[in-house]
Amino acid sequence: MQENHKDTSYNSGDVITEFDRYLFAEGTHYEIYKKLGAHLMTLNGVSGTYFAVWAPNADGASVVGNFNGWDADANHMSRIADSGIYELFIPGIKQGEVYKYCIKTKAGDLAYKTDPYGCFCELRPANASIVYDADNYKWSDSVWMKKRAATDREERRRKPMTIYECHPGAWKKEDNGQDDGFYNYRRLAKELGCYLTDMGYTHVELMGISEYPFDGSWGYQVTGYYAPTSRYGTPEDFKYFINHMHELGISVILDWVPAHFPRDAHGLARFDGTPLYECADPRRGEHPDWGTYIFDYGRREVSNFLIANALYWANEYHIDALRVDAVASMLYLDYGKQDGEWLPNPDGSNENRDVIEFFKHLNTVIETRAPGVYMIAEESTAWAGVTAPASFGGLGFTFKWNMGWMNDFLDYMKTDPLFRAGNHGKLCFSMMYAYSENFIQVLSHDEVVHGKASMIYKMPGEPAQKFANLRTAYGFMYGHPGKKLLFMGQDFAQTNEWNEAVALSWEMLEFPEHEGMRQYVKKLNEIYNTYDAMYYNDCDPMGFEWMSCDDNKNSVVSFVRRGSKAKDQLLFIYNFTPVEHKAYKIGVPCPGRYTQILNSDDAVYGGMGQSVKEVLTAKKEKYSGRDYTLEIELPPLSVRIFKYDYSAPKPKAKTKSRAAGSKSKSGKKKH
Repeated sequence: MQENHKDTSYNSGDVITEFDRYLFAEGTHYEIYKKLGAHLMTLNGVSGTYFAVWAPNADGASVVGNFNGWDADANHMSRIADSGIYELFIPGIKQGEVYKYCIKTKAGDLAYKTDPYGCFCELRPANASIVYDADNYKWSDSVWMKKRAATDREERRRKPMTIYECHPGAWKKEDNGQDDGFYNYRRLAKELGCYLTDMGYTHVELMGISEYPFDGSWGYQVTGYYAPTSRYGTPEDFKYFINHMHELGISVILDWVPAHFPRDAHGLARFDGTPLYECADPRRGEHPDWGTYIFDYGRREVSNFLIANALYWANEYHIDALRVDAVASMLYLDYGKQDGEWLPNPDGSNENRDVIEFFKHLNTVIETRAPGVYMIAEESTAWAGVTAPASFGGLGFTFKWNMGWMNDFLDYMKTDPLFRAGNHGKLCFSMMYAYSENFIQVLSHDEVVHGKASMIYKMPGEPAQKFANLRTAYGFMYGHPGKKLLFMGQDFAQTNEWNEAVALSWEMLEFPEHEGMRQYVKKLNEIYNTYDAMYYNDCDPMGFEWMSCDDNKNSVVSFVRRGSKAKDQLLFIYNFTPVEHKAYKIGVPCPGRYTQILNSDDAVYGGMGQSVKEVLTAKKEKYSGRDYTLEIELPPLSVRIFKYDYSAPKPKAKTKSRAAGSKSKSGKKKH
């Protein structure tokens, strides 16, 4: 390792061209990460590393690290024209060197900053960037990527999505005596991949991958947007994880946080001594409740930073989807703020117009430059057109988390069954707006932390009733239109609230009720992936029809789901009370046989295992506005799912009328 590169470093005008600078200033340099940051290269026959950083309001910049004793005067960078970009090539700097940018502010202060475009960082609590080249990783998912690119927006809506939301650092822990015990990305890939495959999940959503300093933020206060966190290994290790998931047929969703960033001194905050990445006016640039800064989305270089980052994960890391965190906080200028804490538009309105244009730009670029990659909005308000194409005036997202359904449904499930009759509307109301957006039904990490209780402990009743309630709840979630998301641990009914510092309570699977719940969710995923009635028409009203939604007295609902064909349509019947019904009548859409494919009360899932008739035949009897009726046994707190083939009722045979003068049996004319 060289001690000082003061005399050998030099600047180059060949790396960042005038056209690069033009595109960046315009906000359309979608591969700016290949120019800014630290890049191993050979210039004029000399091997080393090229450094470039955007700091337009700085009074100067230099590169510091172990290689020069962190001397701010050793390797000064040169400013490129009026671009605000500083650059420097330092010979001899190899992969693995740690570095920062030393920014001299107009006030004369020195700020030591992590590289905004750095692709790798030291393990916290250290926070320097690391020179690293992950371009040498050998992918083996070319078939997957070609198929992905050929999947258009409409086809994506018709595909199955059962998402397993996972915090990589708390799924399992190494038993190595260390406090964190983090799995490496490669070990996580193997073990998590086996679990996902066995359970039948189609997608895995990863929380907290972009580098962040504080474990307790779960990865939602990012300091290294272009760096997969070093907690779990190197960038190549992370690419291995994604590649392995693709080999197993599992799509990878990454949580992405363009809503805000922390105030940590080494991060983006006041990067060049001034509000650079954040809005200068605190009424636009700060989240009072979160203690974070808000990006200046109207500044082209800042929006370029974020849009290029989204493309970076999609194209360089083969990420299949980005779930955009806290979209509501971005759309509304007054989000989480009191009067006087926010700055309205000149007409007094509260929508963030820069953000609207940012999302339209972002989602349009993703569709064109990363075809097949889809964008998911965590948006909790009634904002119209979140998943409408940007070309039609929408924001352009592919899917939106259905937070309204989640809140109403959990409120209903937490209610004592004795009082559910009076809350029946919370169970059914979601179908009033189910097709206003392309929804994902979610039971996320946010619902099992901070005193909200685990999913199983949200359920009322004695232990057996809690499990029966939860089985019925999951059955309703899977039957309801919309893609599906469960947070890790929910599928085996972990009793503790989630804690990022400890692993899931896998030992609970030794108890039959928890293993039964796991088997139940596994069966739901199997049914979901087998019958396209579960997902094909999620975004089309013809895919769903209530059979009964007004029996609030018994807290029973029933509906059908229709797929791509008349064969294997599905009938769902739910009993949300601990009362057994021996002969419950429901109207059904057609005659024929209805064959059970799931009974949540089955003993294998931890139910009572009562004997029920598994094949039913609809009889010709008007009931609840239908021409055909089933009489069905409903165990307490249960869901039963039946498959059937739709057949239109045969028309009645026409009776021939005898006209006047027609012949009688004797052949004589009648008079």
